[in-house]
Amino acid sequence: MALSRVFAKQTYTFFSPPVALMGIGAVDGVGEEAKKLGAKKALLVTDPGMAKIGVADQIIKLVEAAGVQVVLFAGAMPNPTYTNVADGVKVYKENNCDMLISLGGGSSHDTCKGIGIVVSQGGALSDYIFPVVLTKKFPPYITINTTAGTASEMTRYAVITDDTIHVKKVFGDANLMPDVSINDPMMHAGMPARLTAATGMDALTHAVEGLLTELTTPITDACGFEAIRLISKWLRKAVANGQDLAARDGMAYAEYLAGLCFGNAGLGCVHSMAHQPGSLLNLPHGECNAIALPVVCEFNLTAKLERFAQIAEALGENITGLSTRDAAVKAIDAIRALSKDIGIPSGYSALGMKESDIPKLAENAYKDFCTFFNPKDIKLEDLVELYKKAF
Repeated sequence: MALSRVFAKQTYTFFSPPVALMGIGAVDGVGEEAKKLGAKKALLVTDPGMAKIGVADQIIKLVEAAGVQVVLFAGAMPNPTYTNVADGVKVYKENNCDMLISLGGGSSHDTCKGIGIVVSQGGALSDYIFPVVLTKKFPPYITINTTAGTASEMTRYAVITDDTIHVKKVFGDANLMPDVSINDPMMHAGMPARLTAATGMDALTHAVEGLLTELTTPITDACGFEAIRLISKWLRKAVANGQDLAARDGMAYAEYLAGLCFGNAGLGCVHSMAHQPGSLLNLPHGECNAIALPVVCEFNLTAKLERFAQIAEALGENITGLSTRDAAVKAIDAIRALSKDIGIPSGYSALGMKESDIPKLAENAYKDFCTFFNPKDIKLEDLVELYKKAF
């Protein structure tokens, strides 16, 4: 008995989708996968842009060719809200759907997960804020990713804004993991440079923060470091030439691996800070992360010197002969250089944030779920100062 208690402290759980389709042409398998899951009518959740440019129609044809009907809900919005979810729930129920497919980036996937929570569990979405466990079976669920950033297409988390108080809420449960996750670089090729940059830095933030928590394991480490190596190699190229399929493919693998890292090891105060401008001011999540990342890394540096030195090496920095601290600082320098090269705004002020917003943002960030996992203890006044530095 004593031995089992000792070894119990060494155990961990690793979550990943049962099926992941990767590579050029992977999306062609969506119909067959939907058929395998036994659905009769799927709700396709996407954003207005995907519907307007015809990508949603492409997916509908693939799924219906396999004998599964599709109802379109193109109501996913950036920084999705409870209201977006409620609108989708209504469409799902009115059409007697029995399956979910999400098409897009994090906004579409998170909206779809919110819809799935309500239609499967009953009640209101607010009843299921993490760490509430989902006790009833989730509908069959397929994700089709069109950005290389959020990893919401393959994690067990969703972030949705309570639009009555303008605060992002986290939902997390193994039931939110899709049955099938699809990352086809052809679906990413049309992304504009600014969105490519922002989502790429979101993926980098996931990997870096996932490597710094106390929940890391050899598996999350392997995923996180490889994600950083791929981002260092391919992100600049993907931003420079959106039709570079090798770069798009590399970034698709990078964001997926970063998702496996943080989806199991957690995040930190970069995300705590980035969530607040997204919910309160509707600013883009990826850019909010990118701006906060080097600032929070500087704050956390002394808590994880050795790990930051390893991150620097993964980013392509030569740390031979350097002290651990000097090597660690190179990680932050490399992050700033990457952000500058791909055109990330230099501070929150460039996105429209006002200095008068900072007290409220800091207060909400301090209460954010991700703050709990930050590698260094942090106070409310620390967050105020970090926002000022990132401003």
